[in-house]
Amino acid sequence: MRNYFNYFTEIEERFQQRRGSLLLLSTLDWALIETWREAGIPLEAVLRGIDAAFDKYDARQQRGRMRRINGLAWCAQAVMQAAEELREAAAGTAQAGEDRKESGFEHERVVVHLESVAVALDGALVAAEACAATAARLRELAGELRSAPAEATGTRELEALERTLTVLEEKLYAALTAAAPEDLLVALKEHAARELAPYRSRMGAVQLRQVEHQFVQKQLLVHYGLPRLSLFYMSQQ
Repeated sequence: MRNYFNYFTEIEERFQQRRGSLLLLSTLDWALIETWREAGIPLEAVLRGIDAAFDKYDARQQRGRMRRINGLAWCAQAVMQAAEELREAAAGTAQAGEDRKESGFEHERVVVHLESVAVALDGALVAAEACAATAARLRELAGELRSAPAEATGTRELEALERTLTVLEEKLYAALTAAAPEDLLVALKEHAARELAPYRSRMGAVQLRQVEHQFVQKQLLVHYGLPRLSLFYMSQQ
């Protein structure tokens, strides 16, 4: 995927640019971006979809007053359409040279991210065994990365690391879900339903379920004060 590690930031910047303000993306917005990433929707398709949605909004705005766009989910239909158009246009073509593009993730920053997340998991007050096991695995990955030459850590290697982190996150989510009280999980699902209500007509049933799932997982981590493992959430400092 082109600009693999800029996926989140470029989408956020394009949405803010088209909206004309620095509106921070909501938890729902980030969950939606994750479903696009996991579904393999190219960054280019998402950016085209955002532009198409705002172009349509601007045209309608000229004919009558409309509510301001306050969420990325408003662009969901346009993004899926752009992705389909891009697939059709790219059929049979090769994307040469992608693996030689810079990822933008420095070797040492990735190591620091893994180690800092491990420290945060050490203090977990829920699913302590799973958190400790995850922290140990993160330190193991950080050690392997630290001992490898920086030039040997290219985009392919970082993508492989991201896949490993995704697996670790899923296992951690499962442990947290099992340990969480029933009323907390019900409350998080109700929260997700309220947030998604305005956009149900713009997303299919499968996408709605995926976004709800991502939303609940993210909110579960927030509730327990735990960090994301993914490199997409690595500190920019």
